Amino acid sequence: MKRRHVASLGAVCVAGSALQAVWAVANAQSDRGYPDRPIRILLGFPPGGSTDVPMRVLAANAAGILGQAVVIENKPGAAGVLPAQMLQSAKPDGYTIAVIPQGVFRLPYTTDIRWNPQDLGYIIGLTGYVFGIVVPVSSPIKTLGDYIAYARAHPGELTYSTPGALTTNHLTMEQIAREAGLKLTHVPYKGTSESLLALLAGHVQSAAETSGWVPYVESGKLRLLAVWGERRMARFPGVPTLKESGIDIVQSSPWGLAAPKDTPAPVVARLHDAFKRAMEAANFRETLAHYDMEPMYMSMEQYRRYAVSAMAREKAVLEQIQFRKNSG
Repeated sequence: MKRRHVASLGAVCVAGSALQAVWAVANAQSDRGYPDRPIRILLGFPPGGSTDVPMRVLAANAAGILGQAVVIENKPGAAGVLPAQMLQSAKPDGYTIAVIPQGVFRLPYTTDIRWNPQDLGYIIGLTGYVFGIVVPVSSPIKTLGDYIAYARAHPGELTYSTPGALTTNHLTMEQIAREAGLKLTHVPYKGTSESLLALLAGHVQSAAETSGWVPYVESGKLRLLAVWGERRMARFPGVPTLKESGIDIVQSSPWGLAAPKDTPAPVVARLHDAFKRAMEAANFRETLAHYDMEPMYMSMEQYRRYAVSAMAREKAVLEQIQFRKNSG
């Protein structure tokens, strides 16, 4: 299915998810004890996007396994990290859980918080995003090598847009610039749509974005120079990864689910097992594929260890760009 059908896919998935959840509550026989009422998942992005639609499919699958409705509550804003903050005041009973984006792991270094992201009750790692660097098709920059050469020849002149300062997009571009010895100029916008529209309008020369650029690349308006994942995209097999281009960086911004600190271990384990079965269903994998995403399973312990290592990496990157909390 082409990217232009994604909007209709979202509507179908949302409607189908609601019907599946109702069916599950009416027909599935739940275990005694947990869960005995609906579970809500806090999600820090608006409806209909590449996080929301797969999560609604996954929630419907999990509802059928748990025998209770699993309801998505959208809490957009602050680059998706509001749900993690909300977990701090939620009861640790397994009935309120949240989607945890990569940005949560840099909060201690960018914001004044009184909790440690390492202490969440990590349930399961689910997937990650596709990132890439794009330029207008009319640009003389044809490859990532051209991009690097131009930036070296014109220090500070080459501009790139992102969905905001201190996002994964921004910080990874700073890592790329550091490794390649470049000086780039960052132009932050309020989201991917604004970032890409600015590029199309000629306000910036390039964009570092998640896969919102796919329809523009397919229609011949933008050129994809490199992707940031471990492997090339199936949709654009001719486009190299950063590592293939000589830049030793892989970024997929993994995300998954977590519960409040002190949620009982048996409850977290019950959630893990249900969502693991849910993510193995064909409909979840097919929905991810429409967004060029792949399953990236992490167990409870693997996800907890990832949180520890991710916080260390985020701190190092922020130190490299000499970011100081409350410095703007």
